[in-house]
Amino acid sequence: MSLSRALRDSSETLPANTDRFLEHVPNEWLNAAAELSSQVTIRRRRLPSDQVMWLVLGMAFFRNKPIAEVARSLNISADGLANEQMLAKSALTQARQRLGAEPMQCLFQQSGKHWGVERYPQDDWHGLQVFAVDGALFRTPDSTELRSHFGSGNTSTDRQTPFPMLRCVALMNVRSHVIVDACISPYRRGEVPLAMPLIHKLPDHSITLLDKGFYSADLLVSLASSGVDRHWLLPARKGLVSTVVEDYGAGDRLVEMKVSPQARKKNPSLPESWCARAITYEVEGKEKTVFTSLPASVYTAKAIAELYHQRWEIELGFRDIKSSMLDNAIVLRSKTPALVYQELWGLLLAYNLIRREASQAAVEHKRAPQEISFKFACQFIAAELISLSNNPSPGTTGRRLADLRGSLGMLFKENRPRPSRPRSVKLSKTRYPVNRNAAPLK
Repeated sequence: MSLSRALRDSSETLPANTDRFLEHVPNEWLNAAAELSSQVTIRRRRLPSDQVMWLVLGMAFFRNKPIAEVARSLNISADGLANEQMLAKSALTQARQRLGAEPMQCLFQQSGKHWGVERYPQDDWHGLQVFAVDGALFRTPDSTELRSHFGSGNTSTDRQTPFPMLRCVALMNVRSHVIVDACISPYRRGEVPLAMPLIHKLPDHSITLLDKGFYSADLLVSLASSGVDRHWLLPARKGLVSTVVEDYGAGDRLVEMKVSPQARKKNPSLPESWCARAITYEVEGKEKTVFTSLPASVYTAKAIAELYHQRWEIELGFRDIKSSMLDNAIVLRSKTPALVYQELWGLLLAYNLIRREASQAAVEHKRAPQEISFKFACQFIAAELISLSNNPSPGTTGRRLADLRGSLGMLFKENRPRPSRPRSVKLSKTRYPVNRNAAPLK
């Protein structure tokens, strides 16, 4: 029995407050996503599209298992056909190719739309919801097709990184760590163009934290003017030329900056100059300056300086994806561009499922969502998925789902200082081809 079918069959017996996974991935989401597949089929000799979507989700939960083993663990098969026949590697690959990437993207965006803007107790900062935008790179297997499509870290010479890379820019709820939306593209596209569509997904009365790489008059002016009481906060760029318009006090001033001709050429509606509030403060003897659209009449410089350090929460979210879910794997497992996109959308959807369930469990235990250990929550929910999919008795499914959030309450992290770990060094670029079959050095 498939996981989706077990949940559907038991839906009538589930109490409203134990309808866990059904509230996460409603049937209408699955149906709408399946309709996006250009080659959706109902022929019995092929895997139904909803089961293929669960297979892609399973790939995210069980990174170290072969895809065929993932299908066996989740009891995925076509009705009336031998299990082994449908679990052949070629059959699973063909099923994923028929499904395509759009259904998984649709499911992920539905999850972000509904869960990413949810409010939790003590969620707001001075009445504003806190979000963050940042980018991350993912590597793919090295093949001519993938390198041609995604590109890599090329320089002005022939040097390039050993693996093709794709870029993901995400908008994340800082409190729950749920990803509201994301844009995925080949490496050659920059972070600022990918971030532009995301600002329209921000709710009103919010503050968005960004890295200095997102300094763009077009992006920041559009963010602040696209809704009601939407603000931004990011560190100042070094060497930026500005003029002080008004002084609010020590380390707090309003500055004016010119908009570059290149930016105005791309967007003629931009003004010739724009203003931002600049706040300078000291950290361990070093001066730091941040720019923001928050007005001085409402928000103090000290509160804003403290708020910016929460931008690191989105870095922790990317770390959870790469470390806990991908198990520090160097590359994604898919070998064609379409399946790479599909795998990554499935990975983001699985991440949101874990974060949403952890956030809801935290609320029941009157704790903050980020206090639950993501690694252990991921392992726990993965084990529950296997138990549900292999449970022959739908009557016991309700009880197991009812116990899920109560069990997640055991996964809260201890309140201890986070250890200091240096950031990983980027892959070095080389002008020479990399021999994957070379013998290791002795």
